[in-house]
Amino acid sequence: MKIQLSDHFTYKRLLRFSFPSIIMMIFTSIYGVVDGLFVSNFINDGGASFEAVNFIMPYLMILGVVGFMFGTGGGALIAKHLGMGERDKANSLFSLFIYLPAILGVIIAIIGLFLLKPMAIFLGAEAGSEMLSLSLRYGQICLIGLPFAMLQMEFQGLFSTAEKPKLGLIFTVASGVTNIILDALFIAGFGWGVEGAALATILGQFVGFIGPIIYFARPNSSLLRLTKFKFDGRAVWQACSNGSSELMSNVSMSLVGMLYNFQLIKYAPDFGIKAYGVLMYVNFIFISVFIGYVVAVAPIISYNFGAQNHKELRNVFKKSLVIIGVLSLVMFISSELLSVPMASIFIRYDEATRLETIKAFLIYSFSFLFAGFAIFGSSFFTALNNGPISALISFLRTLLFQVIAVLVLPLLFPDNLQVVGIWLSVVVAEFLALIITFVFIIAKRKKYHY
Repeated sequence: MKIQLSDHFTYKRLLRFSFPSIIMMIFTSIYGVVDGLFVSNFINDGGASFEAVNFIMPYLMILGVVGFMFGTGGGALIAKHLGMGERDKANSLFSLFIYLPAILGVIIAIIGLFLLKPMAIFLGAEAGSEMLSLSLRYGQICLIGLPFAMLQMEFQGLFSTAEKPKLGLIFTVASGVTNIILDALFIAGFGWGVEGAALATILGQFVGFIGPIIYFARPNSSLLRLTKFKFDGRAVWQACSNGSSELMSNVSMSLVGMLYNFQLIKYAPDFGIKAYGVLMYVNFIFISVFIGYVVAVAPIISYNFGAQNHKELRNVFKKSLVIIGVLSLVMFISSELLSVPMASIFIRYDEATRLETIKAFLIYSFSFLFAGFAIFGSSFFTALNNGPISALISFLRTLLFQVIAVLVLPLLFPDNLQVVGIWLSVVVAEFLALIITFVFIIAKRKKYHY
């Protein structure tokens, strides 16, 4: 039975509707992790390529966040108009929010290529070093595919708005399988090194971009289709405002990733970036569970907000808190149990680094107990078209709290344990974000009737 945004949602129906989006986000994260696995295990340079890819990745990620902003902020606006019965307007906005990011993607990619080398040096790579060379070789190819990456990221959010989350999953799986097969071929087979990893990535992203474009450009059974449109500056501003939290979250994560690398070069030069790289790969997968859920639920919230169906809005809100709580506990336990095998898979070439990575895992895992609630809270206010509160939660969670923690906590530990302060900082930041999220939820409950 087809699930519609206008339905009444039980736990079973919520999970059925969100499951494809969760798997889609997990799969997107996994094929990024596969890049790391192939680079770490099939490029025999003592982990230099693995370290370089992890070093430059935050810079590459920060350039692609515009797509996620339009996918969430634009999706909330589109779903609101669908809830108001304005389908033609929704399709016009949908088309605008696809074509505009495509143009922006080309512009951002050009700027990103120009700034790649100076940014790498600014972030700590020494001029003439092997890390700088490998980072540039990987980053230059990835930036060529940036427009594909941005639109693939955007479509992941918009398929739920179109009531086609399963189709979004199919395109994401196709993209991921393409990337994995090409990783094996280019890195393990042809021995193309970091260039092979980057080329496999952008070809996978192209598959995730071209499939949705073809689908939405033709007559289809979803709520949305690419049509003629007029530029609507007010709608663009509202979409950017709505999605500012997701933009802030992704930008902040990248900036914090750069800061973590900087601190780890200082406090743990022998193993820090490699260990942090493994943590980030696992973090991508686990956080993607929360992101997948909120991406699926956001259109439901926006639809009922637009339809002024307060009873169903309250129903989805309460059930979502329970689901997020259960997922948080599962993520924490899983992370603790997977600490040894995950560290062993990525770090085979250095026993000391492997052991340090396991120690980091056991501390970092506690962050998953708190992260899901702040992610949901931020997305919830985005869905209610309240971009400022959503952005503030994201800013505090992913930037301010983490920056303060990662700068201050290492100073509170003895010299030989300062790296523990770095691993602990994300736990402290997520806990503080949990508190501030519930402050906003309580403060706004009467206004939005949830």
